[in-house]
Amino acid sequence: MKSKINSSKHRTMYVLGAAALVALFAAPIAAQTGGIPGVVAAGVESELVQEGFTFTEGPVGTADGGLYFSDIRVSRVFHLDPAGKITVARENTNGTNGIALTREGELLFAEGGGARISKRGRDGTIATVTDRFEGKPFLSPNDLIVDARGGLYFTDPGPRPVVAGRPTYVFYLPAGAKEPIAVDTQVPRPNGLTLTRDGRTLIVDDTLNPSVYAYDVQTDGTVKNKRTFAQLRDIPSGAESGADGMAIDRDDRVYITTVAGVQVFDAAGRHLGTIKSARQGANVAFAGPDKRTLYITAREGLYRIKTLAQGPDRLGK
Repeated sequence: MKSKINSSKHRTMYVLGAAALVALFAAPIAAQTGGIPGVVAAGVESELVQEGFTFTEGPVGTADGGLYFSDIRVSRVFHLDPAGKITVARENTNGTNGIALTREGELLFAEGGGARISKRGRDGTIATVTDRFEGKPFLSPNDLIVDARGGLYFTDPGPRPVVAGRPTYVFYLPAGAKEPIAVDTQVPRPNGLTLTRDGRTLIVDDTLNPSVYAYDVQTDGTVKNKRTFAQLRDIPSGAESGADGMAIDRDDRVYITTVAGVQVFDAAGRHLGTIKSARQGANVAFAGPDKRTLYITAREGLYRIKTLAQGPDRLGK
């Protein structure tokens, strides 16, 4: 069962069954030999699931142990089913980056090129959820997460290249609303975000700088008490942090993709260690039937690493 994927460099990839994936997993890519207590055992290595993509992003685990992820530059969303088969789930995604799941099992997409948040209904139709703030179009939505009330937090840093003075946003869209609330406009380039398991704290990173921020979530979805949650490690002098997508586990440890790898912090913001992959990661998500596999979307590839930690006991991320 093969399905060729086209790209500008004439790369090819094929829809793989579980047996083929087993062969790929036999070749370790990058080691986390020292381990991280409670997170990754010593000697466990990240593994290549599949390559031949252009820029993978937006992973989100499904209730049955599968995974959705996006390929921004070719405007596709893929689905990795529990048996290991990868298929195209959506074409012409307008540069979809982040993906989330609603409580009803519908998919939400942060369309960077479409400048909107869209939703795929169970019948497959795509509809706009929100596409403007104060009457003006969004810049380029990046990442998103759904809260327990059915509301939606998402970042809108604008497209590359970065333009001095151009506004950036962290938004909250209450359930049923058509236009979001700007909850922060002071992060230089907001990107990845997550919620703690109790939903009381929002965490947002900054692609340009090493500071990661936390906010107290209010009952209406707005936030207050912005503070530094953590400082990223091992960022080369003068370089951007590359802070991108993030995930959280069942113990509220936070996993953040950066230029230095996937940096892991405990619930108090203390750095525990860094998980490496062969390519720089752009996003992470727990998936698998027991949520003990961390998937890393990293440029042309999709990687995974077996973890001691377990993903959160909620739908999606």
